[in-house]
Amino acid sequence: MAPVKYMLMLCSDVAHTEDFSAGIAAGCDGWTEELTRSGVLKVSAGLRPSTDATTVKVRGDEVLLTDGPFAETKDQIGGFSLIECADLDEALELAARHPWASHGQIEVRPIWDS
Repeated sequence: MAPVKYMLMLCSDVAHTEDFSAGIAAGCDGWTEELTRSGVLKVSAGLRPSTDATTVKVRGDEVLLTDGPFAETKDQIGGFSLIECADLDEALELAARHPWASHGQIEVRPIWDS
């Protein structure tokens, strides 16, 4: 069976993001280094706050731009990792070991195979 790519989206409540982001970011280095060495981690990055986002929509011939996130929500995506694993069980195990999982939550989503 071919490996499957999964996107790990690191999410947290906007109100608490700044409280633990710096400490968690430092703890992520070991997780990132381990998965990079094993070849599982393809790319990983933190994201600026959702207040820095711009949402793009096209309706008919009109391009609509909105400052900030599309949805009004308490949660925001603070970063992401793209991993390649044998199956969902392995992806979930790796997500559970990510330091962010103990403070926020990690959504694990398979990537469409092209």
